[in-house]
Amino acid sequence: MDQQDLILSKKIISSYKKRLEKEILDRSIKLRMPQNKFEEIINNNNELINLKKALDQLEKDS
Repeated sequence: MDQQDLILSKKIISSYKKRLEKEILDRSIKLRMPQNKFEEIINNNNELINLKKALDQLEKDS
């Protein structure tokens, strides 16, 4: 992977991660969940954890 591919991958993964977090937040607000509950959901969501790991790995590779 060249540098441009790494930068693009980071942007795409980061954008997806933000959208997923926003979706969880929006649904939690709609359901009137307490803030600590949706923060817990965000922190324990497997997909978000994997996205964070992927971003960390891309940082190491660049």
